[in-house]
Amino acid sequence: MQERNFEWETSDGIHISGREWQANQPKGAICLIHGLGEHIGRYSHFAQYFTDNGYSVIGYDRRGHGLSGGKRGHTPRVDLLLDEVSQLLVQAKVHHQRMPIFLYGHSMGGNLVLAYALKRHPEVQGVIASAPWIRLAFQPSGIEIALGKIMRVLYPAYTQGNGLKTEHLSKDPEVVRAYEQDPLVHDRITAATGIGMMQQANWLDQYSGLFPLPLLIMHGGEDHIVSPEGSRAFALRVQGDVTYREWEGLYHEIHNEKKQLEVFEYAHHWMEHHIEKKSMAAKTV
Repeated sequence: MQERNFEWETSDGIHISGREWQANQPKGAICLIHGLGEHIGRYSHFAQYFTDNGYSVIGYDRRGHGLSGGKRGHTPRVDLLLDEVSQLLVQAKVHHQRMPIFLYGHSMGGNLVLAYALKRHPEVQGVIASAPWIRLAFQPSGIEIALGKIMRVLYPAYTQGNGLKTEHLSKDPEVVRAYEQDPLVHDRITAATGIGMMQQANWLDQYSGLFPLPLLIMHGGEDHIVSPEGSRAFALRVQGDVTYREWEGLYHEIHNEKKQLEVFEYAHHWMEHHIEKKSMAAKTV
C-alpha cells in the first residue's frame, strides 16, 4: 500500500487536504467521507484492509476539519459539503478510470453520501452508509433548535461544543483514548453547520422515494450517538436495491469495534456481489 496526498481549493477559497491509500493492483476505489469533528487519518486501518483486498481508498478532511482550512466545524451551507464530495469523485475517476467506485460515509459522512446520491445522482457503483446521521439518539429541544435557527441568521459561524460523549464512540477504550488525544480531532460545530445538517437529516428521515443506486446501510445496535432506528426506518421505507445490516452490541464507530473485521468483510462482500451483478447484467445485454 502506498499513500498519495493531494489538495484543492473550494469555490469559496478553502484549502482541502486529501489522501489516497493506493492498492498495488487496484480493481476499484472507495471514496470515504468522515464524520463530524474527526479526520481521514483515523481510517488508516480501514484503508489497510481494503487495499489488501484490491480497493484503493481515497478521502479528504472536510472543511473545518483535520488538515483542511476553514473555521473548525463550520460550513456556511450544506451544499458546499456536497460540492466537496463531487471534487473527491473527480480525483477518484482521474486515477481509477473505468474502475468501479463506491461512496462510503460514516455518521455525518453517511448523511452526506445519502443526500449526495439523491440530489446529485453520481455515476458510482454503490453507496455504503455507516451509522448515517438521519436521527440523533438524543434530539435537541425545540428551544435549542429555535435558537440555532436564529443564530444561523444573525451569526452563522457562532461556535459551540457538539456535545459528543467520547465514551459512546466505541467499546474499545484504546479507540476512545486515541480520539481524545488526537490533536486533529475537535468538538466544534457552528450554527450554520448544525442547523443545515439537521435539516438535511430531517429531509432524509422523510424521504420515501427511490434510492437510485445499490445501497448498504450498517449500524451498531447500541449506538448512543446516532439512532439505529433512523437507519432501519430509512432502509425499510425507500425503494430500490437496499441492504440493511445491524450489528448487535456495537457502538457508533462500528469500524473501530472489536468486530471491525466482520464489518469490513461484510462491506467487502457486498461490494464484490454488486460488481459481479453489474458485470453479469452487462453480459446479457
